[in-house]
Amino acid sequence: MFSPSPEQIEYAELLLRRANGDLEACRVLADNADIDDNIVGFHAQQAVEKSMKVALVLADADLPLSHDLKFLVRQVREIGTEPPQDVSDTAWLTPWAAELRYDEPIARDRTAALAAAESASGWAASLLADAKRPQPEPDPGRKSREEAPPAPEP
Repeated sequence: MFSPSPEQIEYAELLLRRANGDLEACRVLADNADIDDNIVGFHAQQAVEKSMKVALVLADADLPLSHDLKFLVRQVREIGTEPPQDVSDTAWLTPWAAELRYDEPIARDRTAALAAAESASGWAASLLADAKRPQPEPDPGRKSREEAPPAPEP
């Protein structure tokens, strides 16, 4: 099992802080009807994206320069981590990463966007907490299957 380096832990913490900042912005703005949906959606998408990247950093995977949440979910699965279902189903937030910031605003479900961001951030926080938990040292007296002598024949 891979154990992240202190630098990877530190970078994952930075990403999580930024994801939580986007989440907080999303919370504050979601209740304000004067704020366009694209602003709320942008922060929700960013919180999910940065949360996915926490998982990639902790697994020592390459960090893609992508806002595509469907792509990031595939990347996370390829490292052997399964995001929660509500985080896996966030591809609908991807257009808010860039395209919709410059086009005409499109009404979206703010409540669902906020819920997705909260779930992703909570999931990333649990991954980080698990990564920071001390890993048990292997028992030096116990031989692995590869090292153990073959069993005697009957």
